[in-house]
Amino acid sequence: MLGTMDSFPTILATPILTLTMNPALDVSTSTDLVYSDHKLRCQGSHMDPGGGGANVARVIHRLGGHVLAIYTAGGTTGDTYRKLMEAQGIPAVVAAVRGNTRQNFTVDENSTGKQFRFVLEGTELSEDEWRNCLQLVQRSIRAGGYVVASGSLPPGVPDDFYARVARLARNADARCVVDTSGPALAEALAEGVFLIKPSRRELAEHAGTALDTEESQIAAAAELTGQGSAEYVALTLADAGAVLASKAGICRLQVPPVRVVSTVGAGDSFLAAFVLRLAQGYPAEVALRSAVAAGTAAVLTPATELCHRADVERFETEIAARTDTPR
Repeated sequence: MLGTMDSFPTILATPILTLTMNPALDVSTSTDLVYSDHKLRCQGSHMDPGGGGANVARVIHRLGGHVLAIYTAGGTTGDTYRKLMEAQGIPAVVAAVRGNTRQNFTVDENSTGKQFRFVLEGTELSEDEWRNCLQLVQRSIRAGGYVVASGSLPPGVPDDFYARVARLARNADARCVVDTSGPALAEALAEGVFLIKPSRRELAEHAGTALDTEESQIAAAAELTGQGSAEYVALTLADAGAVLASKAGICRLQVPPVRVVSTVGAGDSFLAAFVLRLAQGYPAEVALRSAVAAGTAAVLTPATELCHRADVERFETEIAARTDTPR
């Protein structure tokens, strides 16, 4: 049976590097009712340093793993973002950019339980700025380690940026993990990566079909591994669980039944636990259990808050007890 996270600080994991090209200062609040043409009085507010790679780094750190985060930061919001990351004790390499780090807004509607998410466009990066990020990645990669390139690309950054990161990882004998969508995902898959973590919508967009059946979802994931675009495809399906495809076959896990508070950060929590387990030497099937546990734990937390370690441990134990082999 799978152990809990309590046993893992003694395990020497391979190095993990995360990259966030389009970070966001996540601002969350709540109001009784969202409607137009009037001021909406909000109750309290909270700020978190968001963006795919940064969230992955935060969860790995929270679960007891060691990680180095590379992220861009600029302007006054970038200063705030950097201070929030530093306060969490996460080792980082900051790529300074001229523009202001973007903000995202999450508003919970108390009367209905609905959540409204406003995602702003990132600041445009110059060629010198995005090439500097590639240089920082190249200097920071460790042989045998993992490079997690996660999140959208800001304006000015070419679609093949993550493909270039994958090439750097391969040249350094490291494994590249990509979590993005659209042209950036297509370019990365054309280059070939170790792992991708699409949602059903993201994989459907790439495949050019709806993927509205279990058979079509599995076939689309298996096609990518079969043609060598990715060694692993971890397909997240919200409350329907997750599918892991590789040349070794297909694994599927259901999520434990929970009351969803907020889905923000669930995918990042999933990916963080998955990569951490692999870095600790566990097989992919065990990593999938931990990933589902972390993704489930994340939806219990409000707004932009990520998973809590105690919840991850609890769901790991529950999932391990429910099934010996993921299906």
